[in-house]
Amino acid sequence: MILQKVSNFPTKFLFNFPHKFEMAARPSSDLAKFRREHLASAQHLVILTGAGVSAESGVPTFRGAGGFWRKYQAQDLATPQAFYRDPSLVWEFYHYRREVMLSKEPNPAHDAIAEVEARFAAEGKRVVVITQNIDELHKRAGSENILELHGSLFKTQCTECGDVRPNHDSPICEALSGHGAPDPDATAARLPVSDLPRCQVGNCGGLLRPNVVWFGESLDEEVMDAAHEELENCDLCLVVGTSSVVYPAAMFAPQVAMRGVPVAEFNMETTPATNRLGGKGFFFEGPCGTILPQALAK
Repeated sequence: MILQKVSNFPTKFLFNFPHKFEMAARPSSDLAKFRREHLASAQHLVILTGAGVSAESGVPTFRGAGGFWRKYQAQDLATPQAFYRDPSLVWEFYHYRREVMLSKEPNPAHDAIAEVEARFAAEGKRVVVITQNIDELHKRAGSENILELHGSLFKTQCTECGDVRPNHDSPICEALSGHGAPDPDATAARLPVSDLPRCQVGNCGGLLRPNVVWFGESLDEEVMDAAHEELENCDLCLVVGTSSVVYPAAMFAPQVAMRGVPVAEFNMETTPATNRLGGKGFFFEGPCGTILPQALAK
């Protein structure tokens, strides 16, 4: 993922909004008003989701205090440099994350999002999920229109031929079976590169990597273009469980609000985006799995 200030973000992904716009209005917490005046009339709903949604399913975030795998934080391993320096260690980390995710289930927030998408579709309306999460819990809950900004744990990319494909094997390769324990005292497997996941396309046999966006890498341009189009055309936007500090996603909600579109944030606490939601902004504090089903119920 690209961690940078908005001023340094490529201008092709910035919307053409007026430069002067008052964004300091205090957001409303009136759930009945949100449902009556905005959800009921929405024709094109975009839902932005972040780690807070998955955390309620028990998914480790590897952020903040205690956010370690062994002695490493995600930014220590989720880089191209780390992978080429020690692909065995990085694959242990991602093997652990894949196996953990296979034991988790979508929570009521995921279910509510999938249900509103199905309901809107039946009425000829559109719902799109733009997620920073790589766990595929939205897909497992039944959502279909999903843009994964940071890729997926359950897709691989060949470092030789570039082939990208789904992979839900458990374990992803036999050599990793029994490895990946998060205990700080665990010994690294130090597997030979030849034993790590390999490309199955023809005679390629290249080393596979997780198809996720690592620190220092650019987001997929096609995914960003698609997200840009959805955000430009939506008439209601929800921000669910995201810290609003990682760019470019941190820009999305305030930019939609600058078009005069209602934006509702659902979070455990306020974020840098909370007071930038414009005069039609809403903020609902509490667990996403509790509040979101109420907000989106038929």
